[in-house]
Amino acid sequence: MEKENIIIELTNISKQYDDNLVVDDFNLKIRKGEFVTFLGPSGCGKTTTLRMIAGFELPTSGKILLNGQDITELPPYKRPINTVFQRYALFPHLDVYDNVAFGLKLKKIKDTVTKKGVTKEIERKLTAKEIDAKVMQALKIVDLEELETRDISTLSGGQQQRVAIARAIVNEPEILLLDEPLGALDLKMRKDMQLELKEMHRKLGITFIYVTHDQEEALTMSDTIVVMKDGCIQQVGSPTDIYNEPNNAFVADFIGESNIYNGTMTDEKKVLFLNHIFECVDDFEKNEKVDVVIRPEDIFLMDEDKGMVNGKLVSKIFKGVYYEYIMMVGKNEVVIHDTKEYELNKTMSIYIKPFDIHIMHKEFVNNVYEGYIDKNNNVIFAEGEFECDVTQLIPNTHLDEDGYLVDDKGIVYDLTDADVKVEVGLKDIEIVDKEEDGTVSGEIVSIIYKGDHYQVIIRTEEYEDFVTDTEYTWNEFDKVGVKIPKEAIKMTLKNEAKQYVKD
Repeated sequence: MEKENIIIELTNISKQYDDNLVVDDFNLKIRKGEFVTFLGPSGCGKTTTLRMIAGFELPTSGKILLNGQDITELPPYKRPINTVFQRYALFPHLDVYDNVAFGLKLKKIKDTVTKKGVTKEIERKLTAKEIDAKVMQALKIVDLEELETRDISTLSGGQQQRVAIARAIVNEPEILLLDEPLGALDLKMRKDMQLELKEMHRKLGITFIYVTHDQEEALTMSDTIVVMKDGCIQQVGSPTDIYNEPNNAFVADFIGESNIYNGTMTDEKKVLFLNHIFECVDDFEKNEKVDVVIRPEDIFLMDEDKGMVNGKLVSKIFKGVYYEYIMMVGKNEVVIHDTKEYELNKTMSIYIKPFDIHIMHKEFVNNVYEGYIDKNNNVIFAEGEFECDVTQLIPNTHLDEDGYLVDDKGIVYDLTDADVKVEVGLKDIEIVDKEEDGTVSGEIVSIIYKGDHYQVIIRTEEYEDFVTDTEYTWNEFDKVGVKIPKEAIKMTLKNEAKQYVKD
């Protein structure tokens, strides 16, 4: 990427509110004239990142460069950047023309005047003729040039959106920021505006940075998509790259439909899932546990025993262009898109080409926490006090009647306040309906279906996450409790055992 073509560069940007890290070590370069979309679920940090580019928020750390110049602490009005928000913030008492012209009437420009042979630089306001020319050009770009005298209240949602965009582009910014600008529109109007925004971008030739949680919007409009989760970039690439070559299970699940399975590499470019060894094109360590991702359109239905794995068709939905089938292979669901119609409850087989099987490093194998032992020999971590077996921390020990650890040589250890690393398996966390019935309570913030189970993330108020694999269905934003059996909590001391020898 040529340096002179970079308009915005974010380097090691982080944003923290109290103890809540909203954006974490964000690094990105954006080219002049590019249409870049920040895509991710609610609370992933995309709007905060946009606000830092605009200057409405200051980063806790890191730098923002505009055309190579540091603008990290430059106020918004001094940046050649304008923002269009979801709530258009139009002035209801002004007509279309005056809404668009409002900023121009306040704007001052530098000019030169010559008097008696002396030329000097002055600041002046725009003339009425200059303002009129700029307003009419902006209204022409958004196809509103015949509505300049209309009251804002008489316009449709899509027309109001265009007025907001015209007001933003009339100042001729180098960068236009759009924060979920289509969120208030109905489905048809949103789809129409997606195409109109893309056309506006082509006409203007300036850089657009767009924020959305809508995958279709991102795929439809963007040159580059930045997928975000928990304040971190998961993947940057073109819509085609993001869809066809997702970096991890989260991206695959968030962008379009995917079948995601737990797999094991059995040999070079061979992976076991659905109780079958498939050939693939990705090479991982032998016996490594991996995530396997296959798009529904990349699975081919064949007659029984003709393909790789047999299964039973248990569901069929006509989607207009194709049928969506669900096949059960043992306890695993396989979602398949096929243009042909087949009978339900029919036993068939599937065929998958090696290059359509995407192998990824598993994001989670265990939950890992920092914790400490309290005076009751329980372990404190992730906002909870959990029963545990402290004898695992020092080999060949038992608890005496006073609650101290004693080894086979008679050495006594007091583990009160001892720092420990805690590990809990994905299948060892139980979700309970009532928050009060759990050791810790939280909210379900993510659900990814993995063929025969769901991977669920429960987040506490203090942003501690519990990742669990469960066969039961839950809903995002459910308030739930978390339980962990004593025997499932694995711990190791962070310091040497001799530090805890009792005097």
